[in-house]
Amino acid sequence: MDLTQLKMFCSVAETGSLARAAELLHRVPSNLTTRLRQLEQELGTDLFIREKQRLRLSPVGHNFLCYAQRILALSEEALSMTHSGEPGGNFALGSMESTAATRLPALLSAYHQQHPTVTLSLITGTSGEIIERVREGTLSAALADGPVNVNELNSCKAFDERMVLISSLSHAPIMQPSDAAGDTLFAFKPSCSYRLRFENWFRSAGVQPGTFMEIQSYHAMLACVASGAGLALLPESVLAQLPAAERIQRHKIPAEVSETATFLVWRRDAFTPNIKALKYLIIGQFDQAADASEALAD
Repeated sequence: MDLTQLKMFCSVAETGSLARAAELLHRVPSNLTTRLRQLEQELGTDLFIREKQRLRLSPVGHNFLCYAQRILALSEEALSMTHSGEPGGNFALGSMESTAATRLPALLSAYHQQHPTVTLSLITGTSGEIIERVREGTLSAALADGPVNVNELNSCKAFDERMVLISSLSHAPIMQPSDAAGDTLFAFKPSCSYRLRFENWFRSAGVQPGTFMEIQSYHAMLACVASGAGLALLPESVLAQLPAAERIQRHKIPAEVSETATFLVWRRDAFTPNIKALKYLIIGQFDQAADASEALAD
């Protein structure tokens, strides 16, 4: 299996036609037919369902297409890096939902202005999910809750975050975990680091947390909490952007629970120019924030 075969496979998959793919790749259809048959023989399975006038991807072909596209994207990024040493090519970046909503718009806008040749794709997920994908190499880097202690990975702080415990306006004051014992708790999947932080707050006090209900939207989470259905722990930066935030009350929680940070994470052996450019853009934002604080102090 080589890159030429993968390019042929992706082109046929995208066009659904050997003739059209051959035209785009400046080859004869018979050459594509031979190379694709060789690829299928090597893989030991059919990648296409062959009909009279067109080809359709088989179920295995659909899955293989995702891997083929990633391999080609990484090869393009690698060539760009080795040829110029400057940011360029494809850049697959992972992010938590909260970071994507509150921190990334301005950061990615600045990144695009400085490095317009980079084609950036953003994939969101829980911290556990995107850290694992960086470790596997299917994401170049990610913005995840940290610190991150994985042997294959390096990281640096990107943003400080403060977590907020919220309830309905009618809920009694929550001073300690026992005040919320038995309440329904709204959170993302078990691989969400914020959910783990929430669970550990209860367990460190010897209190069994209530039932967790998985919700994949902060808007829905806020609506459920405001209606009195339960509690949630979410970043203050997210809460500030949600409508109707005045319909809930905030409760003070210990600093070891409320204070956290988002880290930029990448593989130790893959610190590419694309990642380096993003890292130094983040460092520049820290410097700007520090200068602004000093100006206010003066």
